[in-house]
This record gives sequence, C-alpha cells and structure tokens, in this order.
Amino acid sequence: MALDVQMRKVIDLVEAANAPPLWRLTPDEARKEYAKRAKKLSVIENIFKAEDRVIPVNGSEIKIRIYWPRKVTQDETLPILTFYHGGGYVIGDLDTHDSVCRILSNRADVIVVSVDYRLAPEYKFPVAVDDCFSALKWVADNANIIGGDARKIAVGGDSAGGNLAAVVAILARNNKYPEVSFQLLVYPVTAPEPETSSHYKYAEGYLLTRQLVTWFYKHYLRTNSDTKDFRYSPLISDDLSNLPSTLLITAGYDPLCDEGVEYAKKLIESGNEVKLINYHGMAHGFLLMGSVVDIADEALRESAIAIKSKFKRLKN
Repeated sequence: MALDVQMRKVIDLVEAANAPPLWRLTPDEARKEYAKRAKKLSVIENIFKAEDRVIPVNGSEIKIRIYWPRKVTQDETLPILTFYHGGGYVIGDLDTHDSVCRILSNRADVIVVSVDYRLAPEYKFPVAVDDCFSALKWVADNANIIGGDARKIAVGGDSAGGNLAAVVAILARNNKYPEVSFQLLVYPVTAPEPETSSHYKYAEGYLLTRQLVTWFYKHYLRTNSDTKDFRYSPLISDDLSNLPSTLLITAGYDPLCDEGVEYAKKLIESGNEVKLINYHGMAHGFLLMGSVVDIADEALRESAIAIKSKFKRLKN
C-alpha cells in the first residue's frame, strides 16, 4: 500500500522546515523540539477533569496526570488505563501525549493515569521500567481513591511507551499483582536489536530514522548486555503466556513494524487473545497527528472500542 497522502504531507512539511534532526541535538534540545511538533499536530479535546499529582517511586518521585471522562458517583467506579508515553525513553512527557490521553479517556469511558517516568540519559535502563511498574502498583493501590476499579486495569503506550506497557504487564503477571486485564501496544519497541527488515527498509525518509533509533538506544542502555534483558526486549522473554488481552497497532512505513508484528505473533503462539491492526499507509508517530492525519482518529477509536469492550466483558 502506498504511503497515505496526509502522512506524506506531514513528512514533506517536516523536511521543508529544514530543522536539525533530533539525533543531532542534545537530549534537552530534542525534548523541546519534540514538544513543539506534538503541539502542532495534536487535537486537544475537552475533558471533565485532569489533575497532576506526584507519587513516590523507588526512593524518588515522579508526576502523573489523571483524566476523568465524567463525574464518578459514590456508588460506581470506572476502569483505569495506565498510560506510558513514547519518545525513545529520552523525549516526551505528560504534555506531548495529553491529547491522546484525553481522547482515550472520553471514548473508552475510563480513568487514564499518564505516567511521567524518568528519562534517559539522566536515568538509564531500567529506571523507566521501575518507575512505570511502581506507578502501576500505585494505580492499583489507590484505585478506590480516584474513583477507579482495581479489578479493571489496563496498560498502554506508544513506541517506547508501548515497550514499557508490555514489560510491566509481564512484571505484573510474574508478581501476581496488579491484575492487568488489557494492554494497548502502539508501534511498540520489542526486539533486542534494530535488525529487522523494516528497520532497514524504512531507515530514512519516514520521520523515525535509523540514526534516531540508535541515538535513543545509546542514551537509554547502560551496556549492550541490557539488550538481553526482557525488561528491555519483551520479544525475548522465555514466557509470554497468561498475559492480558492485547490490541497491537503497527504502522506500515515504520522501522518498528516488523518487531511489533513478531511480538503479536509470539503472544498468540503463547495462547493470548490478540488483535493486530497494521495501518499500512502510516509512519511512526501517527497517533499524535490527529489535526492533520485522519487515520490517527480511526486508530484511537479502535483503541477505545477495544478497551471498552474488554471491560464490559469483565464481571463487576
């Protein structure tokens, strides 16, 4: 399938801007540039309520942002989606993914808890993993306080955030807590090395370049031995059984496409319930482009439907 016309326009606009590629910038500079791009491309929906809080993690603190789609009465609770933003473990924050969290909260009728985990290179692997798992446990421990149901928890994220969501789902299963019912994995990082065919086929010209991928990994990893840890590469986990129902979304013109598909296949082979959707005409990062790319809205609608459907099937 050909590259989507609207996606082609976004790529052309980025190239015409002649801005330096993110991998040529310092992490702080890249964070500011990424934030500017996200703000230009996203759509901000109204939400009933959004609130920032600080929670303890591993002897430190991180921020979370909680979204409520509507007022929760005293005699009801809502499911909770714990969301981890993308950005290669180096860039991205609560604001870059604010639009996605608002839309998912409204459309899936869930409380969304967005996690501002600590970033590399200041905090290398596995700090982000530990922060994200601590945040998930905080969500379960405090579900009743925020109007949520600890028996109806999902995890989700895009790109690096999809990796972190997949990893904390494994950790939750291993630790038998919290109970995670669903995972939304949007073009996730899953493989130990960027060596699949799609990494080479789409190495240049589709927003996420091979140079940027390796720049991210260089900042995030302590040594090459970290690639042998399933907390970095869930694809190499020796046990992917008994994991949550999954919606895994990939983009056809994305270096990460093949490893996303491979992870979906391995989840299926391990006996899990999985739906894989490949948006063939899309490039990496399209979920944040709702103001200019119509398929972003379609993917968010599919995500919300999958989340809502899963929780409807669960007994109260």
